[in-house]
Amino acid sequence: MILYLHGFDATSPGNHEKMRQLQFIDKDVRLVSYSTQHPKHDMQQLLNEVSRHLQQTDDPAPLIMGVGLGAFWAERIGFLNGLRAVLINPNLSPELDMVGKIDRPEEYADISSKCIVSFRSKNETNALVILSRSDDVNNNAQVYDALNEYYPVIWDEEQPHKFPVLASHLTNIAAFKLG
Repeated sequence: MILYLHGFDATSPGNHEKMRQLQFIDKDVRLVSYSTQHPKHDMQQLLNEVSRHLQQTDDPAPLIMGVGLGAFWAERIGFLNGLRAVLINPNLSPELDMVGKIDRPEEYADISSKCIVSFRSKNETNALVILSRSDDVNNNAQVYDALNEYYPVIWDEEQPHKFPVLASHLTNIAAFKLG
């Protein structure tokens, strides 16, 4: 089972296309949706939804993945549920990067400060990071600096921030899913 968390643009047709591409890895790909506007409520909803999906599968190696804001959540929700996670162009600081787009950016800062101290060192190697060199939203050099100590990082030379084509990375994602 692959749990897919959309980015800030929840209604993008690219989400369906990425889920379709992920079916080459696992036929059981599920969208886990959230509001993007209310982080504290999103956190609780995501925890509940992921727990529900985990109870409904017998997959010994479920995977959670997200793009952009979805990757922010995939890292945290994956850690809290003991899941491996794939983070594509993760937005590591939505409280800074999304001011004016979300109602309560300070809630992201609060969530980050309440997370387990040094959670990345406790989650080491349980996430795979894929970064676009041509990301027009994130500064992926900063993302790399923040994450490469903890997780393997793959650079993509072609895809933009929303990462519409996963094809060249499906083999890596499949291998990572299986551990």
